[in-house]
Amino acid sequence: AEMQFDGIPQKESGLMVAGSPVTHSYQDARLLARPIGIDTYQEPVLYMRSDCAVCRSEGFESQSRIKVSGNGQAFIATLNVVHGDLLEHGEAGLSDIAWSLLLMDRPCSISVSHPEPVESFRHVRRKLYGNDLGQDALGAIVQDVVARRYSDVQISAFLSACVGQRMNREEVVALTLSMVNVGESLNWDTERVYDKHCVGGLPGNRTTPIVVAVVTSFGIVMPKTSSRAITSPAGTADTMETITRVDLPLHELQRVVEKVNGCIVWGGAVNLSPADDVLIRVERALDVDSEAQLIASVLSKKISAGATHTIIDIPVGPTAKVRSREAAKRLSDLFRYVGDELGLCVEIAITDGTQPVGRGIGPALEAIDVLQVLNGDTVAPKDLRARAVLLAGKILELAGEAEEGAGSALAQTAIDDGRAIDQFKRICDAQGGFFTPPRAQYRHEVRASDQGVVSVIDNRRLAKVAKLAGAPTARAAGIEILVRTGDVVEVGEPILIIHAEAPGELDYALGYLSEAQDVVGISAADEDERDE
Repeated sequence: AEMQFDGIPQKESGLMVAGSPVTHSYQDARLLARPIGIDTYQEPVLYMRSDCAVCRSEGFESQSRIKVSGNGQAFIATLNVVHGDLLEHGEAGLSDIAWSLLLMDRPCSISVSHPEPVESFRHVRRKLYGNDLGQDALGAIVQDVVARRYSDVQISAFLSACVGQRMNREEVVALTLSMVNVGESLNWDTERVYDKHCVGGLPGNRTTPIVVAVVTSFGIVMPKTSSRAITSPAGTADTMETITRVDLPLHELQRVVEKVNGCIVWGGAVNLSPADDVLIRVERALDVDSEAQLIASVLSKKISAGATHTIIDIPVGPTAKVRSREAAKRLSDLFRYVGDELGLCVEIAITDGTQPVGRGIGPALEAIDVLQVLNGDTVAPKDLRARAVLLAGKILELAGEAEEGAGSALAQTAIDDGRAIDQFKRICDAQGGFFTPPRAQYRHEVRASDQGVVSVIDNRRLAKVAKLAGAPTARAAGIEILVRTGDVVEVGEPILIIHAEAPGELDYALGYLSEAQDVVGISAADEDERDE
């Protein structure tokens, strides 16, 4: 015998309650699933009607964690309850990422049930109460994060438990190794493989594309995997995406490196340290970037990419991510310790982080700066060129291409004679072609309201203005900086240009800028400074 259950045939159980047959919903809770075109990024979301018999009989509530099975696939999703007629009776809707996990191109039958408890979350609770975690515990947490068994709330709890200095050195090593173990790892047919990374917090500091182009032009292997923005207006992957393709699968990455010695790709597409991309998504929402997570994120990617040597750029400044020399030294020591424990040679460059680097903040604007430096343009930002040359020079020295202290000069030569830009174009061609960065349709000049000397440029507030203008999602959005600290400005002189792809986003950015204090601070100039 069969009976209708939200429009889908169900078998009777034979159980009688008050004279009526009852189905075992936990066995036969089937619905017709279809995509409903909602982007929830990496969190799978299931949508069910509030009057759905399955939803009610299983006791599901909004934000319940639900196991979804269909087409031979299974995953855990977060339930959102729908009121109204978005879904028909007997239907379930799936967000974009949830639908992709089913591997289907048309509506199909799914079953829904309560998932098994996530056992590893007990370790997160232990950490919240201040206990140390070992390799097994952290490995279990990371494995469940990658398997999407954790909700965003649970991931937030884990990140919060690790924020600040709540993880000791051994825990950071264990977390890093756990993040390596859950993903792919590359091996290269060469003794030495190089990498670099900046810890961030400094808008416009887009040295990576320049460094990779310079270093690989000497035949040195440098497979660079980069992140998208976490709390900044652009990550290296966001910037490079305005110039070339960055979402290369693993086999294409290997092909590119074998052909041109290096690449600059998005790490999230190649399954190297896949936990990192999941954690970054929640970190972005929380606007946190803990020391332990930072080091585990950076070094797990380097190790997974097969690097043997890496340079870490740590900018220091009052509005940078790292505020003091003492904090930079502590972070440097931890980077070196974790690197040593895991067989990675880590060199540190502590640099000036008192103001943004380059002229542009935002994906396309930063890409324009990069191309100007590589082309040797006279208008190229001098500070960006100097930082890139410094970092590339250190790698050239590590690789034995230059004597100690002579690497920067050799790196500059590679830019001056055209080797760097030629190599950069070869990398872009190998990754999928060279594109021209887009330009924003809407622009607004911000002018100085006072006469004097630019005394401070606030990295964090300037980054917020760029994000309100639409960066990094709107690739052409951001800020063009026309002044540096120490410059003398007159009343009415342009100091910033806000770029936006939509008038509403431009208004948001300008509204914040009009209320914020000292995003660009101007102090009274003395007579000598005015004469200069």
